[in-house]
Amino acid sequence: MSVSSTQHLSEQEIIRREKLQELQKMGIDPYPAPEYPVNTTASYIKQRYTEETKADFENVCIAGRVMTVRDMGKANFAVLQDHTDRIQVYIRRDDICPGEDKTLFDTIWKKLIDIGDIVGVKGFVFITKKGEISIHAQELVLLSKSLRPISIVKEKEGETFDAVTDPEFKYRQRYADLIINPDVKEVFIKRTKIMQTIRDFYNNLGYLEVETPILQAIPGGAAARPFITHHNALDMPLYLRIANELYLKRLIVGGFEGVYEFAKDFRNEGMDRTHNPEFTVMEMYAAYKDYEWMMKTTETLLEKIALNLHGTTEVPVGDKLIDFKAPFQRVTMYDAIKEHTGFDISEMDETGIREVCKKLDIHAEASWGKGKLIDEIFGEKCEDHYVQPTFIIDYPVEMSPLTKKHRSKPGLVERFELIVNGKEIANAYSELNDPIDQRERFEEQLKLMERGDDEAMYIDYDFLRALEYGMPPTSGIGIGIDRLTMLMTNQPSIQDVLFFPQMRPESRINTENED
Repeated sequence: MSVSSTQHLSEQEIIRREKLQELQKMGIDPYPAPEYPVNTTASYIKQRYTEETKADFENVCIAGRVMTVRDMGKANFAVLQDHTDRIQVYIRRDDICPGEDKTLFDTIWKKLIDIGDIVGVKGFVFITKKGEISIHAQELVLLSKSLRPISIVKEKEGETFDAVTDPEFKYRQRYADLIINPDVKEVFIKRTKIMQTIRDFYNNLGYLEVETPILQAIPGGAAARPFITHHNALDMPLYLRIANELYLKRLIVGGFEGVYEFAKDFRNEGMDRTHNPEFTVMEMYAAYKDYEWMMKTTETLLEKIALNLHGTTEVPVGDKLIDFKAPFQRVTMYDAIKEHTGFDISEMDETGIREVCKKLDIHAEASWGKGKLIDEIFGEKCEDHYVQPTFIIDYPVEMSPLTKKHRSKPGLVERFELIVNGKEIANAYSELNDPIDQRERFEEQLKLMERGDDEAMYIDYDFLRALEYGMPPTSGIGIGIDRLTMLMTNQPSIQDVLFFPQMRPESRINTENED
């Protein structure tokens, strides 16, 4: 091994590479062909093995990562971790080396195998004198040599020691986090279960899961700052979608009764514990429905998710217990602002609302219109007060360019946001299907853009053309999957529910020097 190839390596990494070379000199491939005849898992054995079933476990084959080793001379106890659980393995020299050659045990296992290496074991299951279900190894093979040491998490009497909690490490090296802290997997397993519950729920309603473009010529469907890229062949700018709403509504125009999509959206905005520039949203649109129907449907869906994950509608979130039992509380936007600020802004114009912002010490950009100002007041002074699931309903028309005007309350629209634990989880409307009204709303957004609001909506002329063919009365909703997962798995940060959250890039020298 050359000096240049080791200058950025730790002492442990150098030793492991030397062991790798020693294995290769012995004619052992440290990365053999991928097929290995695994026929069981750690969790299956631990859940199913009894004295009555022992005959079913006389020829098990398992593969996993070596997590700990207890050296007892001519016999060792090791703990293997597969994708389901950890299990103890008893390795005796005379069993894995039945002849005179004891190299496999004395040299390979005891000297050249490290914590973190992936091995295959064949043998039979038994219960030790201490009552622990274990595998008695009769065959041992190296499947993958680990060249980086891993931290070992210890447990004693129900307490965990040396767990890796550094967010920089956990988020940047999720692969290592999953090895060291296998409980992290449960968060992502539950995330998948949440999505599957939603999928089953809408499928049972007869709605169709679809896919819509990620690269869009017009970044429509939301008020947000987009990421911009360039298509070389067409020599034109394209945008990563900020929402998939307008494409899904095109499908309603085309005759689908109901469509939904789990979409990756991208917004070139700030990052904090509830925001990531790349996030997952589920949007669903149903013909001949309104926001009242959507509220009832959403209550039922979230109640079902809680029950599927926890067996109860009560979900612990931090030091709170949130109950997803339907029905949820409903509060109008203006009533919420009046209750928590003391100001009734329902009859105020932009100038009056801007003055209220000043009195409440809320920063307000000159480019912001009435809708953005109201949104800022609610976000700063009201949102945190709604811990239990609450529908904030009946928004001012200026806040909702894509929403149908309220059928009985002038100046308002039929919209709701679902707030849980002080954060928006879902946003829904009775959809605007009047193409003339929609064009006027888009033109108002254009004026805001000209004032300098870089989150104002673009005009999507093709969407207007689609509406002119006629869209039936429709209700739509977007549910933030990341935030919903945070709630349902009791995680404090969006980074904890994303396998690979966005982070600043590492410099090469820092990467090379990591232990």
